[in-house]
Amino acid sequence: MTEIIAGGMIHDLRQKIQQIKSDLNQLDESVSEIPELITSANLLRSNEYLLKANDKKTELLSAYEQYSVALEKLLLSVFDIQYDLKEILKEQSSIISSQRKKLSNAKTKSRTTKK
Repeated sequence: MTEIIAGGMIHDLRQKIQQIKSDLNQLDESVSEIPELITSANLLRSNEYLLKANDKKTELLSAYEQYSVALEKLLLSVFDIQYDLKEILKEQSSIISSQRKKLSNAKTKSRTTKK
């Protein structure tokens, strides 16, 4: 159940990252200096762009952080499953080998009783 929730969260975070990147690219396209305006107006526009871009980059970093945390949780659950499977295989292997020993002991006993 945790894996399903983590998988959905990773998908949502991935979409959020893509949206923020798209927003950031749109900001880059909208900045162009207009020669008709005075220098101070261009500086104000540039400053406004830098503030918006900085906010989007901060948002993007936050989304990447959440994304990496979700991936780490998912990876930990995969390692837990791997460990559990390894333990199950060890148990099954020991059961099989003990059953083989019992069978070989039973065969040996039946041969000695026949003689």
